[in-house]
Amino acid sequence: MIPLLKYQQKHSHNYILLGLFIVSISLTVGISCANTEGKIVLEALILTSAVVSSLTGYTFWASKKGKDFSFLGPFLFTSLFTLFLVGMMQMFFPFGPATHAIYGGIGAMIFSGYIIYDTDNLIKRFTYDEYIGASVTLYLDILNLFLAILNMLREANN
Repeated sequence: MIPLLKYQQKHSHNYILLGLFIVSISLTVGISCANTEGKIVLEALILTSAVVSSLTGYTFWASKKGKDFSFLGPFLFTSLFTLFLVGMMQMFFPFGPATHAIYGGIGAMIFSGYIIYDTDNLIKRFTYDEYIGASVTLYLDILNLFLAILNMLREANN
């Protein structure tokens, strides 16, 4: 990811690095999906598509009306850090299946907030030359939302 940020202004290099980044992340997600029942992966895909479409549409509509979502930044950062700490605690004190499902649901809400926040940043703060950074942030938001929904559905199915 660091070379991607370093070469984001060099035209041919940034596309190649973006492609390599997406392929490398997609391999790990593919392994996670391969170890999950196909029905659950399809449900997570449909839910993620619906959530991303509706949140993006809402953010564009609200932005046109003059709403600003920059106030979400500190709250989302703190929520993500707390989610990370709870995930680290899980290594030492394992959770039950219900707690895993709740953890996935809370993660899905946090990354839904990040989709709104980063889409608002894309509309208002990013310039045309910063499209690589904007695409990476939105890609990671959508991917993490998919993984949180997948985790929630997987544990709810068990």
